[in-house]
Amino acid sequence: MEYLLFWIIVGIVAGLLAKAVVPGEGPGGIIGDLIVGIVGAFLGGWLFSTFLGHSYGGWAGSTGVAFVGAVVLLVILRAVSGRRSISRF
Repeated sequence: MEYLLFWIIVGIVAGLLAKAVVPGEGPGGIIGDLIVGIVGAFLGGWLFSTFLGHSYGGWAGSTGVAFVGAVVLLVILRAVSGRRSISRF
């Protein structure tokens, strides 16, 4: 349970950092970006453990891993949810 709370806090920090790096507005505004940061923290942990065979521990390493996951997720979401114009007749 303590690991879950740790990753949520790290994910929020990573979401704020990723929002500062990735241009544009994501779906859901700042709250949506923080949620993306939390999901990105788990994604980053999975990516690092899958492709590198391990993840990094401690606050700095975990925040870096979560930041990478959040940036990847934000870039994907912003590319997919780009502004679409709806033509009205």
